[in-house]
Amino acid sequence: MTGKQLLKKVFNKEETSRVPWVPFAGVHAGSLKGYSAEEVLKDSNKLLSSLEEVKKLYNPDGMPIIFDLQIEAEILDCELKWGKDSPPTVISHPLADSTEIPDKIPGKDEGRIPLVLEVMQEFKKTAGEEVALYGLLCGPFTLASHLRGTALFTDMIDDSKYVEDLLAYTTEIAIKMASYYIEAGMDVIAVVDPMVSQISPVHFRQFLHSPFKSLFDYLASQGVSSSFFVCGDATKNIEEMCLTEPDCISVDENIDLKEAKKITDQHDIVIGGNIPLTTVMLLGNQQDNMKYVIDLLDTVSTENLILSPGCDMPYDVPPENVIAISQAVREVDQTREMIKKYEKKEIQIDVQLPDYDNLEKPLLEVFTLDSDTCAACTYMKEAALAAKDKYGDDIEINEYKYTSEKNIARMQKLGVKNLPSLYINGELKFSSLVPARDDLYEAIEEYVK
Repeated sequence: MTGKQLLKKVFNKEETSRVPWVPFAGVHAGSLKGYSAEEVLKDSNKLLSSLEEVKKLYNPDGMPIIFDLQIEAEILDCELKWGKDSPPTVISHPLADSTEIPDKIPGKDEGRIPLVLEVMQEFKKTAGEEVALYGLLCGPFTLASHLRGTALFTDMIDDSKYVEDLLAYTTEIAIKMASYYIEAGMDVIAVVDPMVSQISPVHFRQFLHSPFKSLFDYLASQGVSSSFFVCGDATKNIEEMCLTEPDCISVDENIDLKEAKKITDQHDIVIGGNIPLTTVMLLGNQQDNMKYVIDLLDTVSTENLILSPGCDMPYDVPPENVIAISQAVREVDQTREMIKKYEKKEIQIDVQLPDYDNLEKPLLEVFTLDSDTCAACTYMKEAALAAKDKYGDDIEINEYKYTSEKNIARMQKLGVKNLPSLYINGELKFSSLVPARDDLYEAIEEYVK
């Protein structure tokens, strides 16, 4: 049985011999060939050869063609910041000072869409019979955030009609992008919307249920499988996501997969996830990765389950770690025997926290997976930085990314449970919830001397 057939059986709720494996190797794919993130996201030949390397090394059952949530935003005049080892980051918001609703819908000949479609079609020819191919598009809420910036979270309180209209527009774009990818032969359309983790269930029902339901209804009408991909602690919204009726929900390490699966199983929806990107895949060794897979498979029901990284894999993940995961998925019993006495080593780094009780001014600490690669983290950091417009040097802002052992040790010592989170003077104020401007100002005022 091919990987594509295996995934199809899972989506059709049929019994399978093992759990499918879908490595989300976005810019990491380029690292396998020595290409920078910018090269692999801008050059069709380099992207194609990188995908071929992913298929050869990692033996996937399914795989994305490209993992870049800025393709649509770039066409809509968002300025991007490019890096060597991460997807681009949106650094300007065309609607930041305007409440107009644009009417431009990206055409298949605009921006980097032609590159993506070309690679989809070419890779389909060589791998399409063996591997289920994923077309990833930017979800409506995250695209609205790219266009409007953090003002969108204030709009949800002050101008609900504008938010509804903006989301109707970005949903129209998502449906159009999906149609391009379906035409190019994609088997699964993944709607990637990390910002969904940053709002309450009440706001989800008010603003997001209808757009996502219409999007997944469209995908069902086209006969393709769908995945609702969210990053961050979206625990509170799993039920709401299920009610929009995707075929699959994909989650990251912020979510307890066992508990989330209880909800998705009630709705007979597949769940995908959630190998930790940093502590296991990037900073761990082969045994750590094998152990995580085996422990996960021993903890949850393997029906309606797809094994995958929690999100887009970091660029520098050691290939041997990913190969170890692939082996563990396919040789469960053998791998369990190999690591039965293995224990993961804990991080042993002593970090000194500030003397929070005696700070001269409010200290805002933003704890992120990585604000250069995680949209939810980007907007949490952006919300904090926006406070500088009001308070200037009267506040201090630091970001700590979950990409180094020292920062991980700091988060553990402070007791940070979810990312992104915003602390003020050592006290948690916002966890997986980008604050509206006035809510953040109110929180800061508690610490102003």
